[in-house]
Amino acid sequence: MVSRSYTNLLDLASGDTPTFGRVGKRLPRVMTVAGIMSDLDDENTNSVNSDGPSSISQDRVIIVGNQLPLRAVRKSDGDGGWDFKWDEDSLLLQLKDGLGEDVEVIYIGCLRQEISPSEQDDVAQMLLENFKCVPAFLPPDLFTRFYHGFCKKQLWPLFHYMLPLSPDLGGRFDRSLWQAYVSVNKIFADKVMEVINPDEDYVWVHDYHLMVLPTFLRKRFNRVKLGFFLHSPFPSSEIYRTLPVRDEILRALLNSDLIGFHTFDYARHFLSCCSRMLGLAYQSKRGYIGLEYYGRTVSIKILPVGIHMGQLQSVMNLPETETRIIELKNQFRGRTVLLGVDDMDIFKGISLKLLAMEQFLIQHPDWRGKVVLVQIANPARSRGKDVQEVQCETYSIVKRINETCGKRGYDPVILIDTPLQFYERIAYYTIADCCLVTAVRDGMNLIPYEYIICRQGNEQVDKALQLDRSVAKKSMLVVSEFIGCSPSLSGAIRVNPWNIDAVAEAMDSALVVPESEKQLRHEKHHRYVSTHDVGYWAHSFLQDLERACGDHLRRRCWGIGFGLGFRVIALDPNFRKLSVDHIVSAYKRTKNRAILLDYDGTMMAPTTIDKTPSPEVIGFLSSLCKDPKNVVFLVSGRDKETLTKWFSSCEKLGMAAEHGYFMRPSHNGEWETCVSVAEFDWKQTAEPVMRLYTETTDGSSIETKESAIVWHYQYADPDFGSCQAKELLDHLESVLSNEPVSVKSGQHIVEVKPQGVSKGLVAERLLETMHRKDVLPDFVLCVGDDRSDEDMFEVIMGAMAGSSLSPVAEVFACTVGQKPSKAKYYLEDTSEIVRMLQGLATASDQALRGSRTFHIE
Repeated sequence: MVSRSYTNLLDLASGDTPTFGRVGKRLPRVMTVAGIMSDLDDENTNSVNSDGPSSISQDRVIIVGNQLPLRAVRKSDGDGGWDFKWDEDSLLLQLKDGLGEDVEVIYIGCLRQEISPSEQDDVAQMLLENFKCVPAFLPPDLFTRFYHGFCKKQLWPLFHYMLPLSPDLGGRFDRSLWQAYVSVNKIFADKVMEVINPDEDYVWVHDYHLMVLPTFLRKRFNRVKLGFFLHSPFPSSEIYRTLPVRDEILRALLNSDLIGFHTFDYARHFLSCCSRMLGLAYQSKRGYIGLEYYGRTVSIKILPVGIHMGQLQSVMNLPETETRIIELKNQFRGRTVLLGVDDMDIFKGISLKLLAMEQFLIQHPDWRGKVVLVQIANPARSRGKDVQEVQCETYSIVKRINETCGKRGYDPVILIDTPLQFYERIAYYTIADCCLVTAVRDGMNLIPYEYIICRQGNEQVDKALQLDRSVAKKSMLVVSEFIGCSPSLSGAIRVNPWNIDAVAEAMDSALVVPESEKQLRHEKHHRYVSTHDVGYWAHSFLQDLERACGDHLRRRCWGIGFGLGFRVIALDPNFRKLSVDHIVSAYKRTKNRAILLDYDGTMMAPTTIDKTPSPEVIGFLSSLCKDPKNVVFLVSGRDKETLTKWFSSCEKLGMAAEHGYFMRPSHNGEWETCVSVAEFDWKQTAEPVMRLYTETTDGSSIETKESAIVWHYQYADPDFGSCQAKELLDHLESVLSNEPVSVKSGQHIVEVKPQGVSKGLVAERLLETMHRKDVLPDFVLCVGDDRSDEDMFEVIMGAMAGSSLSPVAEVFACTVGQKPSKAKYYLEDTSEIVRMLQGLATASDQALRGSRTFHIE
């Protein structure tokens, strides 16, 4: 398949026609010299809109990870070149199983080995032609600050719930390390730019090393089809909020179309951070979770990764595997084997497991001589003082257990701290009666999955173990509650690894479970693991990514913001930003104008504590009301006494209070009710219920109006307040089901009011009144910010098809912010609304002054 690639970024930035070429052509290297990119804009970061035709079919996927799925060794001959081969253990390579044979895959990442600058061009060309890999060459100093600095000393500990309370616990935030992290992400972005065709390619970014990469990609191509999967835990908001660059990372991730997590807990923590720190709420629609972010829907995917079944089966069939199984079977003949396989780091809980083993042998001395714990300790991926401490503690505990509980010819614990071949690890899986995974925090951990498949075995393994193929297989798992695979292993014994006694008892329970129960648990686990392999995971993720990108071409996109605060606004073609010049021009050439304005959240910012209107607001409202061509109505949820007090100086201002229950045409008019309500006995039922929720929800309050009761929770905890609002809504709907009222939720409120009362009723009354006076509005402006204003928008937009407006009427229904709305226009915030209304008021003042001048002359 021939794919087009953008190869000249300078052409793109200048607006010239890009040059397309085959992937195999020599591509320029980008930024292979040392340097730090700040998290501000550089001069070549122009956004590029891709408005041309696009194919939804996944012709090509660009997979971006910290490391390429390659192994490299120096050639032994004299030319000093390199030999490369695929790393069969790499997840990035294994996930190709789920993409289909017709999908071209390009990898972008670093090499484990340092390549000298003189060799980089040739190596890059060879890897692209032979492996379709694009290497990102990082200078050693920059890589150290990026990987061993920010990634391993700051992100990794924090994401595993280790706060930097002291210099020895995690790493204190270092701005220079953060700049190195941003710089490396920028280098990776440049590498993606070398090969991407943004109209067709899908980009899949992996793990915490590249969390700000989505911003750089979205900045260059607003419609890039971009997925991100986090393979580590995502911490709770209380932990994450301590990170000084918390907002930058969240906003960068939200520049993806799809964000994947292993478990619901990790996704829930991410969503909570978005809510608490960015004020974003999520919604679940037909099983899909989505965040609305500047008009774009960022989808959330929850699916744990699986293992590569083919690789395991092929290694199980190796002759050396069979040989090693026979050796281990003879070595542990007559003994029950418990197995632990962990990296030697502080989060894998090896010492806690050993302490539990010690406790188990003390509490159950009859198991001494019969049970052996084989602990395979893989070399740590990080380095530092904490790893050395884990090693020293592990050796000390193993020595103590073997001295106190062992005897001649029997060591209760066998520690293997040298690297093992994969076939050796499989051999240990097959002979182990129980697998113990007691990590205190781990993103996923596939050890239990591998163990299940190996215990299921195959013909060769069964032959080595001398097992009857017709007999059902069995296995037992003891797993920590704090690892990503735990929720999917419902037949495992789950433990709190910090509770030594509980883990010791779990060991005993696993050994005494009846054989039939072991078989049932194994069968259940094997069914899940074998059907949810890495191919299934990759296919499911890309399927959801395709769905998440489905409306890219339908929406109009443009980028705003600087540095890592960059984001893309994506809007429906029929929903656009209101141009002040356009509405002022329409205002000036029309003669009969109807203007309906909400107050709170529209002319007054929702975060403002003092809601009293400013002199500026009073000024432009007075100017609008003085214009004889205007009929201006303020439509608010507030009570009539407050509105009368605040806006008494605007004599010709019409007002509707309590969402349209009360209405008066001007300051001199009388308040009248728009809906006839016989009694308000329902308040005696609703108010005690609201009072109960107010007492249990700190920061909430009750507002009692003449026609309604409102429960406010703007100042409550966002998550708890939202949860309580849903409960209160259900509660009120239940107890008021036979009353003539409606119970509605709005922006941080739950309101009970008489049926039929709505702001839409005010809009209908206004248009009817003008129609009775033979006045057909040729200009209608309706502005609001929340759900209650949608009723006005609906009436105004519907009137365009009726006889209550002039045939040439210009209608402007405008909401505040980009969100799903019945309005056709939006403005970003209250300041833009005020600026727009000030522009109309200025036009009226100028017209009135011109009229006076004309009459004087």
